[in-house]
Amino acid sequence: MKPDGRIRVMQIIARMNVGGPATQVSGLSERLNAAEFDHRLYTGYVDGGEGDHLQLRHTTIPVHRIPGLGRSIKPADDYRALFRLISAMREFRPDVIQTRTTKAGALGRVAARMSGVDAARVHVFHGHLLQGYFSGFKRSVYTRSERFLASLSDRLVTVGARVRDDLLAAGIGRPEQYVVIPPGVRLGPVPDRAEARAALGIPADVPVVAYVGRLTKVKRPDRFVDAANAVLERIPGCRFLVCGSGELKEEMERNVHPIWDSFRLLGWRRDVETVYAAADVVMLTSDNEGTPLALVEAGMAGVPVVSTRVGSVAEVVRHGSTGLLANRDAGELAAHAIRLLSDPHLARGMGEAAKEWTTRNFAVERLVADTEALYRSLHGSSKPRRGVSSR
Repeated sequence: MKPDGRIRVMQIIARMNVGGPATQVSGLSERLNAAEFDHRLYTGYVDGGEGDHLQLRHTTIPVHRIPGLGRSIKPADDYRALFRLISAMREFRPDVIQTRTTKAGALGRVAARMSGVDAARVHVFHGHLLQGYFSGFKRSVYTRSERFLASLSDRLVTVGARVRDDLLAAGIGRPEQYVVIPPGVRLGPVPDRAEARAALGIPADVPVVAYVGRLTKVKRPDRFVDAANAVLERIPGCRFLVCGSGELKEEMERNVHPIWDSFRLLGWRRDVETVYAAADVVMLTSDNEGTPLALVEAGMAGVPVVSTRVGSVAEVVRHGSTGLLANRDAGELAAHAIRLLSDPHLARGMGEAAKEWTTRNFAVERLVADTEALYRSLHGSSKPRRGVSSR
């Protein structure tokens, strides 16, 4: 026990860019019981072109900056970040070291090993890079690296059961190491539909499909544009909202140029609730996902979802009840969207079911309770051996 009796938790994430990991870290940082946990966040800087979650949400979370712990892989910067983490660990003397994202997971777990600090090591997989990112040699290197890093870990947390099963199938970690903790989020006040559409310059009486997320390769914004073209063939007056940005922003602008009047490229927005309120359908077109928060938020806003059936999406969207799932095919996604846009009664029923389901199962309070229970289970004088469950 430390002098003040609290469990010390060192949270390490490469960068707090807009997305699920940053949202989860913020929720925990703001809501963990401060009387029981001394929780500190260590992170790098957000790259240019990415939305900064801390700035966008106006959060006041104390941050310990680790230069070099960003997105890019640069050996000299990574080496310096590694030794800054070792120094920070020796100074803080945490009971639990929790890492998130691939780069921070690697540097953080190696630093924990090298620091000599007697802390439980936990890594969180918000998804994985087994599909949609690499092929051949690079995928093999990633898999072997994660197998080694799993041997340095006491617990491996995944945001969904499918993510866990994929990792186990790849030989990463042992079943007893894994804990599934689904994400948790609290959506801000959702405005009135008419108010939201007026704020976004969208006519009150047109069908609207929204995309919320990064414009990056694995998210397949090109597939969203293809689906939009197919929807417009059947519903010419439909509008498409794109809330997000990324390295494919300019490519998407070129792709939508022939149908520019049907699109609104909104960039990152603080008021994402306004986008959900204006939409009839939220569409996700990814090749790979963990448990996407955009679909949780859409459900909490009462909007039905059309999504590719990837990762743990099916653990958020109940096909035929809260939304519709498809293969990674633009035509099938478009057909599902057209079905919902053409049947307001069906869409309204699915939206209501989605709101009830997501609010009950993905509340931030549940995330905090699950995480606090994990920290308590790992705390104590006898830490579990690497890769062996204490249960």
